[in-house]
Amino acid sequence: MPYSDRLVPALYAVLREGYGVDHLKRDAIAGLTVAIVAVPLSMAIAIASGGTPAMGLYTAIIGGFFISALGGSRFQIGGPAGAFIVLVAATVQEYGIAGMVIATMLAGVIMGAIGLLRLGSYIKFIPYPVTVGFTAGIGTIIFASQIKDLLGLTLNGPEPGPILEKLPVIWQALPTVNPVTVALAAGTIALILGVKHWAPRLPNLLIAVAVTTLAVNLFDLDTPTIVSTFGAVPAMLPAPSLPPLDWDLMVAVLPNAVGFALLGSIEALLSAVVADGMSGRRHSSNMELLAQGVANIMSGLMGGMVATGTIARTATNVRANAHSPVAGMLHAVFILVFMMLAAPLVGMVPLAALAGVLATVAWNMIERHAIATLFRSSRADAAVLMVTLLLTVFRDLTEAIVVGFALGSVLFIHRMSKAAEVSMVEADGLDDAPVPGLSRSDEIMVYRIRGAFFFGAAASVGAVLERIADTHRALVVDFADAALVDSTAIHTVEGLVRSARRKGVLVVLTGASADLRAQFRAHDLRPPEVEIEGSLQQGVARARALLGREAPLPGASAAPVS
Repeated sequence: MPYSDRLVPALYAVLREGYGVDHLKRDAIAGLTVAIVAVPLSMAIAIASGGTPAMGLYTAIIGGFFISALGGSRFQIGGPAGAFIVLVAATVQEYGIAGMVIATMLAGVIMGAIGLLRLGSYIKFIPYPVTVGFTAGIGTIIFASQIKDLLGLTLNGPEPGPILEKLPVIWQALPTVNPVTVALAAGTIALILGVKHWAPRLPNLLIAVAVTTLAVNLFDLDTPTIVSTFGAVPAMLPAPSLPPLDWDLMVAVLPNAVGFALLGSIEALLSAVVADGMSGRRHSSNMELLAQGVANIMSGLMGGMVATGTIARTATNVRANAHSPVAGMLHAVFILVFMMLAAPLVGMVPLAALAGVLATVAWNMIERHAIATLFRSSRADAAVLMVTLLLTVFRDLTEAIVVGFALGSVLFIHRMSKAAEVSMVEADGLDDAPVPGLSRSDEIMVYRIRGAFFFGAAASVGAVLERIADTHRALVVDFADAALVDSTAIHTVEGLVRSARRKGVLVVLTGASADLRAQFRAHDLRPPEVEIEGSLQQGVARARALLGREAPLPGASAAPVS
């Protein structure tokens, strides 16, 4: 069984290979590097999701540890992800923190079940335009959610969630802009971009947040901070506890849990694929999803939010020369140490700095180059992208993924149906491929089917095959070049055989694989209703023999049938 299908943690494989002090040093440096990036990002994502900064840290510590310890990828880094902000915020707004925690744990059960049932490979079937579209839509919503903190606005009531309701409220509050907050947010963004450009090896997020925090405290600037808004950041993990188990609440949040599980699975496997491309390794999709399930159950027990594999932090881990999942486990330990030793300092961070962090995250989530490429290459793919993006922004993320997937599937079916080809084999042409018994006579007609003969192409292929004149005494259909034949196609062949028998025409099927022959038998396509032969030459010879005539041996050529 290939590794990608096995339920074996990558950590187990690493330890079997041998793990030494040098490997530990590499993993420790990489883990520290990722932890430095993860601390401000985890808090920012949690705040934007309607939670507290501590919830983001709990998720990074607990979720990150179990995703690395049990996962199927050597380099996956888990924690809170920006892609979840929209779903988590909507869940918190409708069902409260308890409902969100229950949805997180239910999502863990669903993801674990997907992994145990070895369905992980099917998650990868989400079309590329759909992933680009919903990622760009999420980025747009994240940026819109940060406008209030970027500008330091004072709202008269709670901030609406839907973007069409949010923008008018933001517009009305523009006179309350806080110039200090605007300057801090702009400074944070400038520092993030500047450090990334001039010193890409340095932790730009941490440097930007640290500088703005220092400025706020040195100059006693009037702007909201974590401690002034949420209270002190705890210096220890809480004791594990179950949320109130209300059956009605569990049923109510189940659709949200399904959304968490679907998005988390997609995000985790995309991240693992990115890590594979950077490292040359291969991950186990099913083991990765099983680990995601355990991580989310544990995160919920510790008061955290939904966790998944994160592309940016995983890529940072690979670039930092990590050797194994120990790097991800140490990243979680380092975050815990930071929280224990520097909780008071964390509380001093201004919300404007975290809003600046999320603004850059949102900008990076909008894959501008990929969008431009899709628009240049295919109008149909561009349409799928735009529908997914608009539904994500203005409707619902789960609905966007379902509709985008459906449109992408229909597009694929349409393209595959166009690839199916039916060719009539004529007497003249390929002298190096003689077909015994085929002459210029109309007594025997031979068709070749190429490509995918499936439900999407069955109608057009069947229409061609039905063109049997009364003068044709035998019809030979060759399947040697058919890449796929499904039950709808075989049903079409059944109809062809019935039509031919009514007209007194003999039908011979050739070139079928062993599997396809078994399907023919299951549909009662067997003698005397139809003749089945191995090759086209044998099929024509059989038809000629049954017609009671000797066969000439000319060449054959194929011409497309319109």
